[in-house]
Amino acid sequence: MTDATMTLPHRTPPVRQTSTFGFLAALAVFAVTVTVLAEQGAISTSFVKTLGKTLCLCLAAVAMDVVWGYTGILSLGHMAFFGLGGYAIGMWLMYARTEGLVVQSLASQPLPPTPGELRDAIGSQIFGVVGSSDFPLIWMFADSLFLQLMMVVLVPGMLALVFGWLAFRSRVTGVYLSILTQAMTLALALYLFQNDSGLRGNNGLSGLQNIPGFENTSQAALSLGFFWASAVALALGYLLFAWVVSGRMGSVLRAVRDDEARVRFLGYHVESFKLFAFVLTAVVTGIAGALYYPQAGIINPNEIAPIASIYLAVWVAIGGRGRLYGAVIGAAFVSLLSSWFTGGGAPAIALGGYSLQWTDWWLVLLGLSFVAVTLFAPKGIGGLVDLIADRRRPDRQGDYGPDKGAKRAEEGAE
Repeated sequence: MTDATMTLPHRTPPVRQTSTFGFLAALAVFAVTVTVLAEQGAISTSFVKTLGKTLCLCLAAVAMDVVWGYTGILSLGHMAFFGLGGYAIGMWLMYARTEGLVVQSLASQPLPPTPGELRDAIGSQIFGVVGSSDFPLIWMFADSLFLQLMMVVLVPGMLALVFGWLAFRSRVTGVYLSILTQAMTLALALYLFQNDSGLRGNNGLSGLQNIPGFENTSQAALSLGFFWASAVALALGYLLFAWVVSGRMGSVLRAVRDDEARVRFLGYHVESFKLFAFVLTAVVTGIAGALYYPQAGIINPNEIAPIASIYLAVWVAIGGRGRLYGAVIGAAFVSLLSSWFTGGGAPAIALGGYSLQWTDWWLVLLGLSFVAVTLFAPKGIGGLVDLIADRRRPDRQGDYGPDKGAKRAEEGAE
């Protein structure tokens, strides 16, 4: 039987799927609740930013779930795409903000500066920290918001396309592919740490929370704006991926995950499906990063280090891979819990002559949680949702076929 004769299930619109509709409804209620509480002063601006950043991480986790939970590619480099999206928008934010400051400082001069003098002054302000004043080639579009927004999509997408094409055409799979993605991330992070990388080395890009053109807008209003932008991006991303995994495409992706050789034998071009999932999730992850770092205010190469991508995989595993809502639950639960433990919210525990500080032991707790979930609850937190859903289903024991005496007639009469 070839793929031409196989009959796959028709795609079900994701808005008709109970889990998708329920998630979108819950997200809308959550966004409205946070907005009301923020406007009444019940929650702080910093906490609104934390929630907005958490939504961006949830979007990255959903993308990771599609490439790992549905396609079977354990990518340990997806946070590289997240960071590249942040760098792309951060370049424009830093250039536009510095340009405004330089123009304001030179306004008192008797003669207006030439375009060359203005650009040199901006370069000195941005790159003076690494002993330079010249704009690298990668900053050639930094003065254009539209072009930098294009870079948010194109840079992660092109990197994923080139890397994925080389890896998948060579049929690298399993742990070897995971190591390659981690090596790619490490190489990128080490390059960005260099001062001559063009992105200010270890200093990174800072002051990203100051949005050009909104100098008179309070941080409280900006934080709510980015919170809503993050919520909308998560909703659209979730809807997109629900559409991708709900029909023929999703069936093939899951088949590739379960038995790649058999799918190839049936006539499907496995590499194309894997490359599609890898590139699409990389682009969405880059968009999530572009929304995250203006709320964080700073980005540096540490954000792209391999450990960040490992955290992303841990979130998906704890939430329950192979379930889009599980990825959201895992990312939200672990990231918020991390903020509480590492931010000093969790009280220290006195153990005789030793005081247990959660800021020192949080990673140990996270590692133990990952091991426990892997061994005892492979479906993750999302498995609890499945358990509840299974309990609500009617007991359909018996023969429901078309034969005489089947229970179909009995069920219809109830």
